Amino acid sequence: TLFRSKGTGSGSGIPPAGGGGVPAAGSGAGSGGVAAIPDVGCLAPSCAYHAGGGAYFTCLAGGAGACFHFGGPCTPADSCMYDSADRTYKQCTRAVEGKCEAWGAACAPASRCMFSPTDGLHHTCDEVAGGSCRKYGALCSP
Repeated sequence: TLFRSKGTGSGSGIPPAGGGGVPAAGSGAGSGGVAAIPDVGCLAPSCAYHAGGGAYFTCLAGGAGACFHFGGPCTPADSCMYDSADRTYKQCTRAVEGKCEAWGAACAPASRCMFSPTDGLHHTCDEVAGGSCRKYGALCSP
């Protein structure tokens, strides 16, 4: 059962003469300033290693060393990929659906943001050596 209030149905919807009342939204009347809205651009997705999938996927949202939302498979722009078999980074000479089918020489990502198999997070590498990281630093966005 619906309950409805019984009103008189009177009223025109026009505010009373003399201005009494609250200014209507969008009327331009009222006090206060205009809020400044910051110019925020779109997030730039990255290509991040997903340990569970053993492949690279587009990271649509991430931070604090992890990707929180993965998209489709991808290949990093510099083709430097993590090889979970020997826990090093290598140039991928043939990538298919985010996985490397043929490995090349050791490398390090240009960003130095590298996957750590110890905690499963990405850290800035403070000391790169032969495709691996000897000293992990702070967490970084993959």
